[in-house]
Amino acid sequence: MAMKNDSSMIEFILMGLTDKPELQPPLFFLLLVNYVVTVMWNLSLINLICLNSHLHTPMYFFLFNLSFIDLCYSFVIIPKMLMSFLSERNIISFAGCMTQLFFYCFFVSSECYVLTAMACDRYVAICKPLLYTVTMCCRVCSLLMSGSYMMGFACVMVLTECTIRLIFCDFNIINHYMCDTLPLLQLSCSSTYSSQLVVSVIAFKVIIVSSLIIFLSYTLILFNVLHMSSSKGLSKAFSTCGSHIITVGLLYGFGMLTHVKPSSAGFVDQGKFFSVFYTNVVPMLNPLIYSLRNRDVKLAVKKTLKRITG
Repeated sequence: MAMKNDSSMIEFILMGLTDKPELQPPLFFLLLVNYVVTVMWNLSLINLICLNSHLHTPMYFFLFNLSFIDLCYSFVIIPKMLMSFLSERNIISFAGCMTQLFFYCFFVSSECYVLTAMACDRYVAICKPLLYTVTMCCRVCSLLMSGSYMMGFACVMVLTECTIRLIFCDFNIINHYMCDTLPLLQLSCSSTYSSQLVVSVIAFKVIIVSSLIIFLSYTLILFNVLHMSSSKGLSKAFSTCGSHIITVGLLYGFGMLTHVKPSSAGFVDQGKFFSVFYTNVVPMLNPLIYSLRNRDVKLAVKKTLKRITG
């Protein structure tokens, strides 16, 4: 096999979600519906938070950013997935592949840090309610968000740099529906040891560190809740944290199922299947999870509809 050192000339072929023709029409329809619903729900929640002053609180500021990330996330992944069902060969240029990889990793890592900031916000709201307004002021919230994006950017710059330096041979078929780090490492014909090490360190930093902070926040919340004498306080604490716990569980759960390699030979196909949930389904569900049984959001919907109709 001849090596091509000029990676900018390479075009990759994305295999897509499945190679079974009978599954492609229903999957295309489902993904198209998923895309439309994801965009509509996240845009609706973003507009509700912007237009209603009673939602201008730290919790909804973080939720605004979460919906923004999910919206951008869907723009990066789903259109290319839909194209794979419409064309015989889903070709993506090297520059296009690196661009998709950059934004995909940026939004994933940023979302992990935003969810971590939300856990800290819930800790202060429940465990330090009298200091909440002072602690979670506009400056602190802005610093937490800018820090989340900056750390996400730093991680993705290192990952992208490692991937760009890889040498690819004549075989250019990526067994995935998107450009992800692991499929590209498998495709490279140069040594990937250092790149795999860097990917592992970055993944450890993003997932383990954020998971530990979230776990610590909820451990302290649980300890505080168990010492509450009021049943009303208990109910409020669980309703406040419930949505966040579900979101974290879905994202991290499906993320682990996607990237933790089992011993079976069908790992790649299983990984593709589970990755659909955290790249497509979770961004669609997040607005719904935070809106169900949420009085503030329901009130915002009523006010907005009244404004439109009245």
